[in-house]
Amino acid sequence: MVEKLLRNHASVRKYKDYTLSREEVSELIETAQHAASSHFVQAYSVVWVTDDKKKEELGRLSSNPKQFETAGAAFLLCADFHRLQAAGKMQDTDIMMDTTENVLVGTVDVALFAQNLVIAAESKGYGICYIGGVRNEPAEISRLFDLPEGVFPLFALTLGIPDQQNDVKPRLPVAAVLHENEYDSSKYEELLKEYDQTMEDYYVSRGSNQKVANWTKLMADFLKTPRRSHMAEFLSSKGFHLK
Repeated sequence: MVEKLLRNHASVRKYKDYTLSREEVSELIETAQHAASSHFVQAYSVVWVTDDKKKEELGRLSSNPKQFETAGAAFLLCADFHRLQAAGKMQDTDIMMDTTENVLVGTVDVALFAQNLVIAAESKGYGICYIGGVRNEPAEISRLFDLPEGVFPLFALTLGIPDQQNDVKPRLPVAAVLHENEYDSSKYEELLKEYDQTMEDYYVSRGSNQKVANWTKLMADFLKTPRRSHMAEFLSSKGFHLK
């Protein structure tokens, strides 16, 4: 049952007219909190965006306005060392948060928490969509939600009853991601050619937004230039002078 649920995941960007109750949101968040956490630091916080003006502004700043308009719930997920600073003060201790390791710990904690939230939501029949566009304007979004030092937004998440369901994208073949005992890059040329054909067939035949494309070309175009280079300066402004 769980395996089938995971295999059927697809992003949802249009939702039916239904708003999640406070009880439903609280239950989902509590379930998500049972995700693994490095050294149990639980370095995440969630802003539940119920104010319509802030929700609209979050959609604009993240370049995803449409799905926020119909979402039954909208969340901003953040790495959070501000709460850990408060814990340190209670013990008369100044914690060190501005290390590369701690940024990685916070990012992983948020991702694990979020995926628990997603699985819990999908098990109840909801659809979701991650929105990395939050990192387009992290400083403005931080001001919009009064995020203090030690807290930085990683992505948003919209959730609701699907009104429009996307087709499930074929993933890379298992052999492309599973290595045994040592890393084997010799298999990529053959496997990626096969995967390109799979993705070309998918994009041409899917139910909406058909296009002619393959995976290696999309990745080459996506990664040929630096992306969001402002993030290093932004993280420094939030107290993370990486070392």
